[in-house]
Amino acid sequence: MSLRLSTVILPYRRWSEGGRSAWMRAEQLGFHTAYSYDHLSWRSFRDGPWFGAVPTLTAAAAVTDRLRLGTLVTSPNFRHPVTLAKELISLDDISGGRVTLGIGAGGTGFDATALGQEPWSPRERADRFAEFVPLLDRLLTEDAVSHEGRFYSAHEARNIPGCVQRPRLPFAVAATGPRGLRLAARYGQAWVTTGDPKLYETGTPEQSVEALRGQVGKLSEACAAAGRDVADLDKILLTGFTPDRTRPLESLDAFVDFAGRHQQLGFTEIVIHWPIPDSDFAADQKVFERIALEATAQLG
Repeated sequence: MSLRLSTVILPYRRWSEGGRSAWMRAEQLGFHTAYSYDHLSWRSFRDGPWFGAVPTLTAAAAVTDRLRLGTLVTSPNFRHPVTLAKELISLDDISGGRVTLGIGAGGTGFDATALGQEPWSPRERADRFAEFVPLLDRLLTEDAVSHEGRFYSAHEARNIPGCVQRPRLPFAVAATGPRGLRLAARYGQAWVTTGDPKLYETGTPEQSVEALRGQVGKLSEACAAAGRDVADLDKILLTGFTPDRTRPLESLDAFVDFAGRHQQLGFTEIVIHWPIPDSDFAADQKVFERIALEATAQLG
């Protein structure tokens, strides 16, 4: 399968001050999908402008025609399956069936406490995720759903007419642990990883590749246990969080080398961040656009 190239456009700019033009340009550059983070705030951007993912993606749907749109990633930290399903069905309708839901268990960032709760333990995050994903799957595929769970409930929740994409919009499940990988194997149309976070500060690119090889192997095992061919799942690498950091965006050759090594591991989609000056995602816009226009042809 040929490698697809996608981007992440962080929602930190007003729509009238560069937000709109970035999404339109992403389509012009031929990206497969343009994603946005689904956070209430995020790391170094916390004290600056930051807009909601679903309204931003809805606006992006209105100014694009072919570009797929998605979240990387939505989590239970501040979402409930019932209300999220209604928003996703609406977004899928407005976009004409161009939405992918990137979804993960969440973490310990600002989202984890914004609603006034104590941060959940890793076990509770995993427990909630294991209940959240199957319920969301039902809400997006059934006209009416009732469910009484440990963490989430639904009472005759109606979602008519359902998604434009059938049986529902695709899930891209972010996971590296065994429980998350089982969810990806059962419910995912794609799997997402950022690599091994333990290697970000002191690891090497070579160690990162080996760690990712191991993750792909564990995904294969989870798929086999679920009676599914791992080739049925797209494998998405969100870049910027491996020891390579932004070095793959320094030149077209650097990116082709980076992407080729990960394509050999079985990845079908590489996601690069839209350049943001004076941030961890700073990159030369001209080089970034050249990568968008030329890299996939070299990778085959």
